[in-house]
Amino acid sequence: MWVTPAFAQEAAGTATGTASSGSAMLLQLVPFLFIFVIMYFLLIRPQRAKMRAHQEMIKAVRRGDTIVTNGGLVGKISKVVDESEIELQIAENTKIRVLRAAIAEVRAKGEPVKEDA
Repeated sequence: MWVTPAFAQEAAGTATGTASSGSAMLLQLVPFLFIFVIMYFLLIRPQRAKMRAHQEMIKAVRRGDTIVTNGGLVGKISKVVDESEIELQIAENTKIRVLRAAIAEVRAKGEPVKEDA
């Protein structure tokens, strides 16, 4: 008497078998999978490529390069201290030590270090 047609249809669907309910649940997951794939190709993959290029840039800096730090300091690399630090000359007789991770961009590449033969 008070049963709606939706209840009656649902009861009839479950009585016929579980295969249709399993495929209905899988069909509900398809939009979420589609959204995840779109997010991967539009956000995650380009960010990884950008991060990889930045890491290569940081590894390739050498003495004489002009760089900009994340804090906005512009200077020339006077010495590479170790794998994680460099010495940056920001003015005449003013040198600071900076972490390589703080390098935002390389403005000008210096000439290679001359090796004695």
